[in-house]
Amino acid sequence: MSAVLHAHPESGPAIGVAGTGKPNRALSEAGLRGRWWRFTAILAITAIMLVPIVVTVLLAFTPGPNSTATGLTFENISNVFSKTLAATWLQNSLVTTLSTVVVSVAVAAPAGYVLSRGRSKAVSGYSLLLFVMQSLPIITSVVPLFILFAGMGLVDNLMGLTIIYVGSTMTVATWMMAAYFDSIPISLEEASWIDGCSVFGSFTKVVLRNSLPGVLSTAIFAFLLAWNDYLVAIVFLRSNEIFTLPMGVQSFFQQNQTDWSGVMALAVIMMLPPIIVFASLNKYFSVGGIGGSLAGR
Repeated sequence: MSAVLHAHPESGPAIGVAGTGKPNRALSEAGLRGRWWRFTAILAITAIMLVPIVVTVLLAFTPGPNSTATGLTFENISNVFSKTLAATWLQNSLVTTLSTVVVSVAVAAPAGYVLSRGRSKAVSGYSLLLFVMQSLPIITSVVPLFILFAGMGLVDNLMGLTIIYVGSTMTVATWMMAAYFDSIPISLEEASWIDGCSVFGSFTKVVLRNSLPGVLSTAIFAFLLAWNDYLVAIVFLRSNEIFTLPMGVQSFFQQNQTDWSGVMALAVIMMLPPIIVFASLNKYFSVGGIGGSLAGR
């Protein structure tokens, strides 16, 4: 007599021979082993990626060759600030980076909205132009920009550097904002128009209010591009007091190649702002902001 499988309504589908849970148990054990293998692989890759960071931090707090301190110490960081222009370099990087972030987001948000909602040939041509500009490496425009900016007095100038950073981030920033605006249904704007809201009003009160993760993603992209740049800075900056932090690290390394503790201390200072930005804004990265608005669709 063949065995008949019966499944309780709350127990899910029955698999395998009646009265035995061996197939189910085997499948669960295989899945568990697969998860452990994936977790182990990810953990190993993460550990390998963190090795340079851990070494940098340890060297930054290790006493230097001429130090009398023992154990971990903040002496290297204090020496970097007192004996170099690290504070000025940090200020220059913050000014150029924050200016780049503010201008890029302020321009890319309405441009991305037009790219997302527009359906004309002009918008399509503008989109194609952005794509072509995005595909060009920045190195191709550095020399023409240097010649142009030299005539305008913007070489060895933080304003000129900021203009280049804004221009280089604009294409990707606009695409990022347009991609996030595409996820917001236009029916929300239409409802606001019926209530008497203008197009600009619906953009600021409806679209932008529900686009915080997209805005933050764009802002962080612009922040990292301007903060970590070295290629453009080394071409356009000449004076030591105008250097940004990446240029300052390179200049300090050339002059103190034997003082690894001081070099790593300056590297740690450069690492701190991005870490602080990610730690502060991580909780705002969520697409659940429009969840309540989509109820009933």
